[in-house]
Amino acid sequence: MKKNFKRMLAMSLACSAIFAIGAPAAHAGYMLNPEVKNPTPALLEASQIGLLKNENPKLQKLPNKDAILVMSFGTTYKDSRAKTIEATVKAIQAAHPGVKVELAFTSHIIVDRIKEKEGIDIPTPEAALKQLKKDGYTRVALCSLDVIPGMEYAYDKAIFNEYKNDFKKMTLGTTLMYWQGQEEQRDDVAETLKALSTQFPKVADNEAILVMAHGTPHPANAYYAVIQDGIDKMNLKNTFIYTVEGWPSLEDIIPQLKAKGIDTVTLMPMMMVAGDHANNDMAGAEPDSHKSVLESEGFKVKTYIHGLGENKAIRDLFVDRANEAWDALKSK
Repeated sequence: MKKNFKRMLAMSLACSAIFAIGAPAAHAGYMLNPEVKNPTPALLEASQIGLLKNENPKLQKLPNKDAILVMSFGTTYKDSRAKTIEATVKAIQAAHPGVKVELAFTSHIIVDRIKEKEGIDIPTPEAALKQLKKDGYTRVALCSLDVIPGMEYAYDKAIFNEYKNDFKKMTLGTTLMYWQGQEEQRDDVAETLKALSTQFPKVADNEAILVMAHGTPHPANAYYAVIQDGIDKMNLKNTFIYTVEGWPSLEDIIPQLKAKGIDTVTLMPMMMVAGDHANNDMAGAEPDSHKSVLESEGFKVKTYIHGLGENKAIRDLFVDRANEAWDALKSK
């Protein structure tokens, strides 16, 4: 069955991989099989997975003027923003001294609120790319601070597709977790869990760690099952993932905790920032907060209110993703 799948894949989509220069032994993306001589636009679109790259042949005579655009959902929590998003952007900038590194927020609502409350004008990706073009930049590496390739990353890809031909060359890197070890790709889930576990407390038999993810109506919600499988394979003791707006929910996890005789839990977010979800949905004092619900079920609850961006090991992975996009931009 697997051989048949690979044979079919070779006939249409990607069998050969594009490696990011300087990256570890991992595939940055796929390309169409060279036997496909006249691919249709639909086939080209379908083959676009992993790191994306586009070159506009009409602009190839323009001089190279390069920039990196980092895209994040954003947050109105100023302190967390500084410790997470801005700290990650600084790490990316440090890895690329002398290169223009810009930050854009994909949440237009957050952009408006920050401008109103703080007087800071953080652009949307659309506005940032228009300004970069106006300023004469001809090649842009787009980087994502998204955790999984869900709805927000779909927006990142839409930005790439809408603006890619406005520039001589454009690339788009992957999310923190994208590849799962399939087809000889690297295992982003295992890498991320290893980095995340550096902040895990030691737990006794009666204790558990509950990692709160966002959740999404996007099919990428299936990543959470893969993440839980990775947790189990790594023998991360009494560790469970649940979501605010997807599956599994906290209600799905509570029976498992009781079945294992757990009476004490530590809640922590698996989100870039410790914003509204972490401070209110997870750790708030309201009766429907996760902390309150667990306490009403008889659990003792501890909270760890820190975004992923505060974890250096996680920031390093985001820098790796940005480096892949940059290396692909610089490659011929």
